[in-house]
Amino acid sequence: MTETLQNPHRGTGLPTRQSETLPSRDATAVAKLLALCPAHADTPLCDMADLAATLGVQSFHIKDERSRMGLGSFKALGAAYAIAYDAARTEPTDWATALTGRTYVTASAGNHGMSVAAGARIFGAKAVIYLSHTVPQAFGKRLEAQGATVAWAGDDYEASMVAAQNAAQDNGWTLLSDSTWNGYEDSGYRVMEGYLQMASEAAAQLPDTPTHIFLQAGVGGLAAAVAAFARATWGDAPHITVVEPEAAPALIESIRAGQLVDTTGPVSDMGRLDCKTASMVALNGLAMDADSFVTISEQEAYDTVETLKSQGIASTPSGVAGVAAALLKRPDLPADARVLCFVSEGPEDA
Repeated sequence: MTETLQNPHRGTGLPTRQSETLPSRDATAVAKLLALCPAHADTPLCDMADLAATLGVQSFHIKDERSRMGLGSFKALGAAYAIAYDAARTEPTDWATALTGRTYVTASAGNHGMSVAAGARIFGAKAVIYLSHTVPQAFGKRLEAQGATVAWAGDDYEASMVAAQNAAQDNGWTLLSDSTWNGYEDSGYRVMEGYLQMASEAAAQLPDTPTHIFLQAGVGGLAAAVAAFARATWGDAPHITVVEPEAAPALIESIRAGQLVDTTGPVSDMGRLDCKTASMVALNGLAMDADSFVTISEQEAYDTVETLKSQGIASTPSGVAGVAAALLKRPDLPADARVLCFVSEGPEDA
């Protein structure tokens, strides 16, 4: 059953925390490092006037991440940025060999693995990506085309992450997760920091301060980074809503419990959001910054895919989840609402 939860911890944070670390709010360092990357370019902000008229709101903008650095997803800003950060610390004379001899390993339900593979290749490192057996074989081939070694382990993302952690420990590799947990913060924090770039771009592109921001969440990295930037830039002005699949309510259940909790549920077709445990640092940030948390159904996500396709934006149920909640008016939108959403990835067959 879908639900909406008002955040009782807004402005104060969780009463019980495993860590005091909060997401970064400063996009300056990210922009400087990305400026060195020839593949980097701003992604477009789309003025969805037809959707605004349909909803009866003042404006509706979508930040379109489908073309991000040629990788088809906002995730290009995460792991690739974290690897570039590592490369910069070596003070390289040749960026292409800055990390030669180093191997990055991770688990992925989709686009994070592509970002790790691309970042490792650019700076001379190797990448090993663990995928669960529920991930399509075609995605494994896409990773191999990026130069990564693909390993298959477990029946869900959590099981593949355990395999990646074990491989890192056994082989002396660098674990680069897009999540954070007790004892593992630094790399995941840096991945989230990379996501600040799309929020910074959106702020520069928008004609007015948004009143409502809808952010889809798996482990919560995208949502936490954008929410942190929004609060630093616009203060309390926007109402920030975090959107999850009803099959994977990791954040909403943790907010309800007042602490990080594991959840269970069926496999969601919103595969990139199908995460049963939230990122510890992302949860810390969203408990401070988000106003409400909602879940959406599989059908609601698919309906939104079709709606956006008719508007010329092809994506996936994962990529449009935030838009889905906005179109469903969870929460309600007044006539003067200025809505900001993110389409986080392109179609799987792109």
